[in-house]
Amino acid sequence: MKLWQVYIMANKPKGVLYIGVTDNIEERVKEHKLKVYPKAFTSRYNCNKLVYFEEFEEGFDAIKREKQFKKWKRDWKIELIEEMNPNWSDLSTNWNLNFNTLRK
Repeated sequence: MKLWQVYIMANKPKGVLYIGVTDNIEERVKEHKLKVYPKAFTSRYNCNKLVYFEEFEEGFDAIKREKQFKKWKRDWKIELIEEMNPNWSDLSTNWNLNFNTLRK
């Protein structure tokens, strides 16, 4: 079964935040880290650390949650991240991502 994820990327603790939704978080995180889209928000602001994510069985639910996050106050987002990831660690660090290949 395919899972969907809502995720938050950051450039540093309590820095610039980016909220996104995907059905392949490993590939999406690689795209952010490799700056595949150089003019994109995450590339311009160096948001290359995965600091938070949630999984959903349905894409509709993930998109609904993403929209909810985007309406939240910044302080609420920071509190949410720090509940799960108090050190703002890059959650993808031990994922063994293969940076030599990207899904097209």
